[in-house]
Amino acid sequence: MTIAKEIQSIQYDSSTLKRAERALRCSPFKLGLFVAMQNQSVPLSAIASTSGIQQDYTQKPLSESRTESDLMWLIDVGLLRREVDGQGITDSFRLTPLGRQLVEKWSKQGSRGKPSWLDSLINTINRWFHLPF
Repeated sequence: MTIAKEIQSIQYDSSTLKRAERALRCSPFKLGLFVAMQNQSVPLSAIASTSGIQQDYTQKPLSESRTESDLMWLIDVGLLRREVDGQGITDSFRLTPLGRQLVEKWSKQGSRGKPSWLDSLINTINRWFHLPF
């Protein structure tokens, strides 16, 4: 007799999902970066500068400091985590379970959508003040 195991995904409250969707939509990264992060960690050097364009992770070259700042914001809202090895924290990033849920949703849609001006404004204010909503 076989018992089917159902994998339950974590249930997030609507404000967490809304904040995470807004942050992802407002980020300078393409959906391809997040799809890559579903299967492997992606190092900062592969995202910054012209590497990001060549890998189809960004639409324009981003400085390393800008790239890291934007990735850190996505960590703060719960979409990403930094990879850890035996030596400690690395410069590579992966999706969290919340990030996986949103990327799977948007992969099915074929796009993450463009942010509205209100989304951009709210995301900027939240980022500036580091508000948890």
